[in-house]
Amino acid sequence: MIQRRSPTIRRRRLGAELRKYRESARVTIDVVADRLGCSPSKVSRIETGHTSATPRDVKDMLDIYGVEGAASEELVQIAREARQKGWWHPYSTVLVGAYVGLEAAASSVRAYEQQVIPGLLQSEEYAAAMIQAARSGDTQMEINRRVHVRMARQSLLIQDDPIDLWVVLDEAVLSRPVGGDEVMRDQLVRLVEVAKLPNVTLQVLPFAAGAHAGMDGTFAILDFPDDQDPAVVYAENATGGLFLEKSDELQKYGSIFDTIQATALTPEASTEMIEMLAEEPLWKLRPRVSGSI
Repeated sequence: MIQRRSPTIRRRRLGAELRKYRESARVTIDVVADRLGCSPSKVSRIETGHTSATPRDVKDMLDIYGVEGAASEELVQIAREARQKGWWHPYSTVLVGAYVGLEAAASSVRAYEQQVIPGLLQSEEYAAAMIQAARSGDTQMEINRRVHVRMARQSLLIQDDPIDLWVVLDEAVLSRPVGGDEVMRDQLVRLVEVAKLPNVTLQVLPFAAGAHAGMDGTFAILDFPDDQDPAVVYAENATGGLFLEKSDELQKYGSIFDTIQATALTPEASTEMIEMLAEEPLWKLRPRVSGSI
């Protein structure tokens, strides 16, 4: 079972606190780097949560900022926790970015997807077919490892303290037979089953909705249980995705999601549609085309 305490989120919290104390002390990154005997880029990466810091480095940084006592001890402890390895660490060679670590610590995820079934809802066969098509240069071992990670992530939905997942799927996702007829039918049946979980809300945005607020692309909004860990938006792309954390960015994407989910079918109507497509899939009704336009 995946543990919700994630070193990724601890590293993010640590960096934000260190940056706050540095700015309050009116100390520049260059000064900190000079005192620590390291590069300014290392200090910057620590503050943005992209790299971990040793407890010794954290203590030295806090000494520079004049932070002592309980506040200092707490951050040094967070530094220790941030250096622990997450369950996904053995698969770091096939993972891009910090998304899995953030997801593991999230209390809720709100996602809009316009191309594929989200990883938390994929069947093993669908995941394998999708990854193989999208990453044709990967070896079979790499594909198998990616599928294994994707399946392991799904325990977040059924553990004792499960994540709340709210997904809006574009109808196009349900109309593309990834892996072929049998694999896609089984995937649709899986969606219906997972949608019965009390912590999962699934909606379909039908073609009939026409133009809509989410046409700029796929994204996920991750919220965390601790108020000290602000939400983050993950906008996915072929190179791993972009993390957005500014308040105006969070507000914009929250508004987009609210508009999308209000435009989509209700969860009940969405489930009925998915059940119907599992019986009479759209890809069976459309002629196959080949060649280029």
